[in-house]
Amino acid sequence: MRGESVPPASEGAAREQSVPALTLVVLAPTDPMTRGQLRRMAELAREEGYRVRWEEARGGASAPLRTVGALAGPLRRAERIVMGDPFSRYVQLLLTITRARDLVVVDDGTATMEFVTQLARGERLVRWHRKGGRPGPRDLLLAPVSATARRRLTPAAGRRVEVFSAMPVTETPDGVTVTANDFAWTRARFGPPRITRGADLVGTSLVETGVVDADRYVEAVHTLAKTHGATRYFAHRRESTAKLHRLAGETGLEIVRPDLPLELTARRGPIGRTVLSFPSTVVHTLPLALKGTGVRVAVCDVDPDWLTQNASPRAQGFLSGVTGTARDVHRLASVRTV
Repeated sequence: MRGESVPPASEGAAREQSVPALTLVVLAPTDPMTRGQLRRMAELAREEGYRVRWEEARGGASAPLRTVGALAGPLRRAERIVMGDPFSRYVQLLLTITRARDLVVVDDGTATMEFVTQLARGERLVRWHRKGGRPGPRDLLLAPVSATARRRLTPAAGRRVEVFSAMPVTETPDGVTVTANDFAWTRARFGPPRITRGADLVGTSLVETGVVDADRYVEAVHTLAKTHGATRYFAHRRESTAKLHRLAGETGLEIVRPDLPLELTARRGPIGRTVLSFPSTVVHTLPLALKGTGVRVAVCDVDPDWLTQNASPRAQGFLSGVTGTARDVHRLASVRTV
């Protein structure tokens, strides 16, 4: 089952080649950029010989009922379930249906770090940027579903749980197997890339999730680009069009909206000799995808002054942890903004 998390899909599928009758199910989101990336990933999966089932899971009020009804039979018959984002309410709902004894979480998002920690501590599954806030009406309504999903994702007699990810795991739940994603399929399938002399900057959706102030973010991007000679800005798939237009106008950067996850885009090239990023998934995944190319990945910490009043109390610590646990990256001093 695939939700909106796209980068590790092919790595996980490649590792499952020995499993008979593997079908990839895409729970299509409504966001146009994410849909586009998932369409391209679906094409790649078909080229690799996998069956892909595209479900318009959010296409209207009756879509969830249709999707659950269509997938109920296959989910009950499946011996192994390989899923993406475990925080997705949709994925959690589908987990209440399956009787599979082998569950694998395949995700290279920063939320994976939080998921494993919450599972180890027996906490409810809440995304890191929302933790600390009061549960809303929807959270309360779906609380039984989330609780059931957490129990299904907890190893027990006759049930195996594995996490396949490039993200660091510091607190492993009892009985959970953790397997490192080293991006071997990505390196074998694409590249090596042509490397340019300049620098590229990778965008983040921290403004869109309400963690970082938009004005401070634009100032930081401008300063980083000027300091390091960056000319291109690779947009995150969830960044708003309005913010990207503003960045282009105020920084002079060329805005690039990749049609594939950045790890694959970077391997195909061209890519700058230096890739600049704020704390995000790519500070863990790009060094693996670009291993042996000579590209340097540099990360700039988020200054506490950039955080909004609505940011989770855990935001600064979590973002610092994302940077601090990254390997093979160059640490930059945080940018001061006015």
